[in-house]
Amino acid sequence: MTQQTQTNLSNIAGKVVVITGASSGLGEATARHLAGLGAKVVLGARRAGHLERLVAEIRAAGGEAIATTTDVTDRDQVETLVARAIDQYGRIDVMVNNAGYMALAPMARLKVEEWDRMIDINIKGVLNGVAAALPRMQAQGSGHIINVASVAGTKVFSPIGAVYSATKFAVRAISEGLRAEVGSRIRTTVISPGAVASELKHGSSDAESAKAVGEWYSANEIPAESVARAMAFAISQPPEVDINEILLRPTAQEF
Repeated sequence: MTQQTQTNLSNIAGKVVVITGASSGLGEATARHLAGLGAKVVLGARRAGHLERLVAEIRAAGGEAIATTTDVTDRDQVETLVARAIDQYGRIDVMVNNAGYMALAPMARLKVEEWDRMIDINIKGVLNGVAAALPRMQAQGSGHIINVASVAGTKVFSPIGAVYSATKFAVRAISEGLRAEVGSRIRTTVISPGAVASELKHGSSDAESAKAVGEWYSANEIPAESVARAMAFAISQPPEVDINEILLRPTAQEF
C-alpha cells in the first residue's frame, strides 16, 4: 500500500457511516471494512439477530457500531435509523443505500408482486434513505450519499431481469440527478457491482431462473469485500474530490 493510499484511507477514521441492508453480503462486508478503518458505523436491516451479532463482532475487533432494525420500504424506519446516528454521534457523514432485492424471471411469468417488491426496495428504499439523510447533510454543509446500483443498471439483464434492471437504471438516474442538485457541497457516488457473493442471488421464486442465476453466480462471483474496498476508495477521497460512479465486475464476467 502506498503512502498516498494510506493517507486517503485515514480520511475514513471518525466518519459516521449509515448502512442499510447491513445484515449480510455487501452491507455486512462494508460495515466490517469501514469499521476496521475507524469509521463509526450505524447499521440498519430487517433481521435484528444478524445485526446484533455483527455489532458485537465489530466491537470485539475494536470497532464502533450500533444498529437499528430497519425496513427501507418504511420511510419512518429509515428516518429513525438516521436519527439514531445523529443522536449517538451528532452528525452523519455518509449514507450508504445498499438494501436491495433481485427477483429474476421473464416478464411473461407475470411475477407482479415481485416487481412491486423490487420497486419498493430498490427505488423507494433509496429515496427514503436520501430523504432521511439529505436534510441533515444540508444543515451540516457536507455529506456523502452512496447508492448501490448494479451492472444490470447499465445494460438490461435480458431475458430474465428487465424489471430488476429498470430499478437499477432508476438508481443511477436518481444519483446523477442528486449530484447535479447538491454536488457543490454533498458528494454522490453510485456503485454498480457485477456478480458478488451475497444473498441477492437467492431472490428468484421462478425455479428455472433461480437455477440459471445460481449457476451463473457460481461461475463468476467475487467476494463482497471487493465492493467494500470500492466504497472505501470513494469515501476516502479529499473533500474536493467526488467519485461519482464505480462499475466493477469479476474479470470472468462477460455481461
